Amino acid sequence: MKNLFLFLFPFIMLSSSGAAQTNLLLTNPEALDALKGLHAPEDYLPEIVISQPADIFERIVAEVSPDSLKAYLEALRAFENRNTGADTLSETFGMGAARRWAHGKMASFSERQAGRLLTGYFQFDQDICGMGRHRNVVGVLPGAGPHRSEVVLVEAHMDSRCEEACDTDCLAEGMEDNGSGTALVLELARVMSSFTFDRTLVFMITTGEEQGLFGANAFAEFAEQEGIDLYGVYNNDIVGGIICGQTASPPGCPGLNEIDSINVRIYSAGGGVFGASSSRLLARFTRLQYEENIAPIVPVVSQINIISREDRAGRGGDHIPFRQRGYAALRFTSANEHGNGNPSTDDYHDRQHTMEDILGVDTDGDNVLDSFFVDFNYLARNTVINGTTMAASAMGPPTVDDFELEPTTAGLRYRISAPDGAGPFRLGIRAFDSETTYFDTLLTVTEAEDTLSWLEDGTVYLAAAATIDSNGIESHFSDEGFANLTTTAQEIKTYPGLTLLQNRPNPFDEATTIGVHVGQPVSYKSAQLRVTDVQGRPLKQFDIELKPGLVQVLYGYEHHQYARGTYYYSLIVDGQVIDTKAMIYAY
Repeated sequence: MKNLFLFLFPFIMLSSSGAAQTNLLLTNPEALDALKGLHAPEDYLPEIVISQPADIFERIVAEVSPDSLKAYLEALRAFENRNTGADTLSETFGMGAARRWAHGKMASFSERQAGRLLTGYFQFDQDICGMGRHRNVVGVLPGAGPHRSEVVLVEAHMDSRCEEACDTDCLAEGMEDNGSGTALVLELARVMSSFTFDRTLVFMITTGEEQGLFGANAFAEFAEQEGIDLYGVYNNDIVGGIICGQTASPPGCPGLNEIDSINVRIYSAGGGVFGASSSRLLARFTRLQYEENIAPIVPVVSQINIISREDRAGRGGDHIPFRQRGYAALRFTSANEHGNGNPSTDDYHDRQHTMEDILGVDTDGDNVLDSFFVDFNYLARNTVINGTTMAASAMGPPTVDDFELEPTTAGLRYRISAPDGAGPFRLGIRAFDSETTYFDTLLTVTEAEDTLSWLEDGTVYLAAAATIDSNGIESHFSDEGFANLTTTAQEIKTYPGLTLLQNRPNPFDEATTIGVHVGQPVSYKSAQLRVTDVQGRPLKQFDIELKPGLVQVLYGYEHHQYARGTYYYSLIVDGQVIDTKAMIYAY
């Protein structure tokens, strides 16, 4: 996704923004101390401490309100245009009025909790759409435990746009994109500010997303400069709509006006040479927490889909600047979007990035909206997923210090390095050629070192470990370890130790990982992975370095123009095709 994102935004950045972001400032010094863990926890304890996971989960489920979410959206639409460069002086129109209202809502939540939620603005200077100074709205709930210097952040961008990226006068209600995410963050600040967590929580509403992720990028840079330890970042962008548009960005919805109020997509950066990234592991942590702790207690169960890309094809979001700085970050997005956000094309008739991204319509002429494009119950379910996962992140034990896998004659041996007394542990295991972006198997183990003897020989396995506390809450997962249980009979004879692996997932939707396991040093001059169609026509070639370990590349469906069918990939060493495998694009 990174390359796609970089190609998507340059023309916007050149036309709508000037110099780099400067004068990064959090206007509330008390909030900055809390972000660094420098506060006294006892100063922020409520009269009644609610800190048990089961109590918090149940209350989030019970207290997140579709009516509250609707009220936030009705207030947001009244500002008419929330463009990054829109009016900041008016009390009723533009970005300034909208962010003051959002800040006022957070301040009112704080007042109900005796000032525990520290509110303010994160300010930065940059020429965007003719405006030089910009502000994110921030609420900080200081952590009360030994890990209070670790920060769990939920964010959504509040800026809206219509057909032109810098039109500051048009009607730009931006209800799905991204009033829905803004409402979600506000509702979580309202509900969660009454609870007490080990780690510090941040509720942030950003600006400048539509012109190049500027508000998120500025805060990510600030966090890096100030040494703020972001433990996990949950971005919400387009999380309330359930209606499919004609041009929804792949992997999108099945067809125009199709409805989906059950599924939600999570986008996260994939893996590197040695397995999944921290962002992809955060996505798996999210699904695990929801399925095991929340699904049993909600009336309507959502389906979380971990997508194999960092974002939709050719698109970007506010989670990306955090991932680029090494923080674990993901994006929630509705299963169905109303358009691909490109209104400049002649055949674009969807609502996204147009004046038609409105809350709803009046069908009976009584001047009251009665048919809505945002589904408030669906938005509430997505709010619950965010809140309960944030809570688990903020309450869970520390991540294990180290995790290793080693193949032995008896099976796969794992070693977990953790503080004395830690455990039991959770192991998430998957085969390299697994068709899922989640785990194939989840195990609870009591030993920090043991051998798994039941795994299938002839397979490359990847696994990650988490600690489980006395309340049954997992830590974030460790980095993935990997081990090759492939027998010598499966190695490529001309190059001992080389194994071309089956792509994963397979079949795939928008991207798939192709890998080579290098079991020992290889003497060679050049090596490539080449993808072809069934006629043998080359579609994409990757130059690779055959260092011992797991070598991976990410192949995206844009290389075959989204045409479903069977494709082939080959390992080529010094001009010789060593091995070839088939893969299926099924979208």
